[in-house]
Amino acid sequence: MAFEVPVQGNVRLATMLERINADKELKALWKASNINAIDRLGFSDHGSTHVRIVARNALKMLRLLVESGRSPGVVQNYGLTVEDAELVVVLASVTHDIGLSVHRENHDEFSIILAGPILRRLLQDMYVEPSLTFMVAEIEHAMISHHESFVPYTMEGGVVRVADALDMEKGRARIPFASGSVNIHSVSALAIDKVRVIKGEERPILIDIDMNNSAGIFQIDELLKDKIARSGLRDLITVEVRVPGAENSIVKGLRL
Repeated sequence: MAFEVPVQGNVRLATMLERINADKELKALWKASNINAIDRLGFSDHGSTHVRIVARNALKMLRLLVESGRSPGVVQNYGLTVEDAELVVVLASVTHDIGLSVHRENHDEFSIILAGPILRRLLQDMYVEPSLTFMVAEIEHAMISHHESFVPYTMEGGVVRVADALDMEKGRARIPFASGSVNIHSVSALAIDKVRVIKGEERPILIDIDMNNSAGIFQIDELLKDKIARSGLRDLITVEVRVPGAENSIVKGLRL
């Protein structure tokens, strides 16, 4: 399946999608990451499907924030454009987990090591120095920001951090659990039906979540809440969770 995100007139982003889809090294790293994550550890997908979901949600959040009058880091600090910020978010999304091809432990740091040459290759002919180095630095900042130990300094890092946690539909939980086991991890991983990023009314971003079972609250409380709290975007995001009335629910709904 090709890697695709909505371009919305961003010519550089359209060119970048072509380069990403033609890059054999990047595709091999996605596959190798999933060999470790799924085949060897029994964890959730961290390959091509995951990065596509992260990129789409991160890009949607970035655009909603820009629409509300907020300015991305590359615009504020380097005089680059919103279109450049969209490239930062997309490239950070596609490279943030490639370090899993080396090992799960410290995979965020391995990702940074592996990404440098790839990013410079993908960005060649689009930027000249010093803008090329600025872009690589901002992409790597957004990459490392997805890890719980690193607080993002930019809007781009914040949306990538939150988007990483939003890949939780139908068993795609970001919280690892042993395959075949029955516990709160495995039950909650199957409880999320749909995750939508849409325009909010009180705040720019509304994350709308449908659950089929109250156990899904575990995914929200253990991961998403902390990701948002430490994203720098806490006051700009609302989370609404619904549990259908057909279930004898402990929780009917939740709003964060």
